[in-house]
Amino acid sequence: MSTVKETVEVEVPLHTAYNQWTQFEEFPRFMEGVEEVRQLDDRHNHWTTKIGGVRREFDTEIVDQLPDERITWRTTSGDTQQRGSVRFQRVDDTHTRVELVMDVEPSGVAEKAADMTGVIDRRIKGDMRRFKDYVEQRGGETGGWRGRIKPGPS
Repeated sequence: MSTVKETVEVEVPLHTAYNQWTQFEEFPRFMEGVEEVRQLDDRHNHWTTKIGGVRREFDTEIVDQLPDERITWRTTSGDTQQRGSVRFQRVDDTHTRVELVMDVEPSGVAEKAADMTGVIDRRIKGDMRRFKDYVEQRGGETGGWRGRIKPGPS
């Protein structure tokens, strides 16, 4: 399993950065290779990706969510194995630090090669830069979910 960590500072208030990240169905607008994210309920999302010509579908579960602080998830089914956490830290009234840490288990030959050559790392870092551009250019969030999900037994 490979771990990728990337931090960006976005020029929006904490609540704006957090609220925008909770709009999972907007992820294809800034995440390369993500074709669709469907939010199934407060905890679950269904993802469709196409990376290097390989289409994958998988489900994720949010296992911990604290507004304006963090969102932690893991895959529950499908072709992809990953888990991760995104944390939000107020820098000042108009700047927020967003840190993403992901553990990804490449599943196929193409994914393993992409991992070995650093493609997965570069893609995730690029996604974070595109999130920064996306949220800053909008000047505000497209919505927000302020609910809390507490960690519990899996």
